[in-house]
Amino acid sequence: MTRFAKLTVLSALMLSAGLAMAADAIKIGVAGPFTGGSSSMGVSMRDGVRLAVEEINKTGGVLGRKLQIVERDDEAKNERGVQIAQELINKEKVTAAVGYINTGVALASQRFFQEAKIPVMNNVATGSIITQQFKDQPENYIFRNAAHDSIQAPMIVEEAITRRSFKKVAILADSTNYGQLGREDLEKALTAKGIKPVAVEKFNIKDVDMTAQLLKAKEAGAEAILTYAIGPELAQIANGMTKLGWKVPMVGSWTLSMANFIDNAGPGGEGARMPQTFIQQGDTAKRKAFIEAYLKTFKPKNNRIDSPVSAAQGYDSVYLLAAAIKQAKSTEGPKIREALENLGTKVEGVVTTYDKPFTKDDHEAITANIPVIGEVKGGRVVFAYAEDMKKASDVRVKDAKAKAAAPAASAAPKK
Repeated sequence: MTRFAKLTVLSALMLSAGLAMAADAIKIGVAGPFTGGSSSMGVSMRDGVRLAVEEINKTGGVLGRKLQIVERDDEAKNERGVQIAQELINKEKVTAAVGYINTGVALASQRFFQEAKIPVMNNVATGSIITQQFKDQPENYIFRNAAHDSIQAPMIVEEAITRRSFKKVAILADSTNYGQLGREDLEKALTAKGIKPVAVEKFNIKDVDMTAQLLKAKEAGAEAILTYAIGPELAQIANGMTKLGWKVPMVGSWTLSMANFIDNAGPGGEGARMPQTFIQQGDTAKRKAFIEAYLKTFKPKNNRIDSPVSAAQGYDSVYLLAAAIKQAKSTEGPKIREALENLGTKVEGVVTTYDKPFTKDDHEAITANIPVIGEVKGGRVVFAYAEDMKKASDVRVKDAKAKAAAPAASAAPKK
């Protein structure tokens, strides 16, 4: 055989091996808004996923196979999410999916994965109903490693009513599924405290003037604004108060921690508080390594992750799936679902160490004892309470008995 012929055969073998390796990769779908108003969350989540996949592949992958992520931008649109779900299932043949930022997109899309018996790990979307959508079916393929709204809403109310002693609060929520379901959860939590909001106002995505809503809250004597919204409109609430010369505290869902709120609100956003499963602080070896790797790889502006919660939960979601696939010794959906419901090994994540995070009847990895209250300070999110900061290195683990409203830290409340 001539040297040329040998080289030709060798090249063909290498190409064949490469194609086989690519074909043998375990495909994981990643869906989220990588453009538009929700992109702070979507891009941070995606980058957290990328980081986890890179680490896992460097150590040999899963079952001797590389993980391959198939990314799709759902643009925070329900109809786009539906198209992507069908594409990931029918064309890309994904083994599982992670992602979903927007509750409405998740609810519209995940039914296709449920029908195909493909597990979905919701790593950011928080609508309380998400993991309950198919609870009437024999098997449920929808899991989550984010703090759902039935945890967050009571935490918001606990912060405003109990810790800070406000008697009159107004609710401002956007018109999305996320905003309106969150508003309902807030009203339930307030009712449990014997409080009725003095104003309940709605606004739409891309609204830039909140004057009418804020005036109603002001005229009703609101001492604080409780928010549930997903996009840059949150900054318009803070900016609107500045324009009116009326400043009361903002306490809202975790999205008040996003860069597009902090940067667009500027000084008006200072002091805003919200539940957080992760604050960008290297208080454990795992968190320190994650933050350093993220900053080195993606180089975010001012060394600040746009949405630290999204990045950390995106990262953890991949490790949870990888552990389940390894335990199942299979890429078949039903076997992965069963493994997730019976994980035999602990998974050290950024948010927490996951020790039996799911059961057949409980697909929520995060319980009420895990999140803390964060505060916007100096253009970043920090711990609102010194007591929580002191205990930050003590990893909070799942406690299925934790009440919806986590116990308050012992630090003195500040208005």
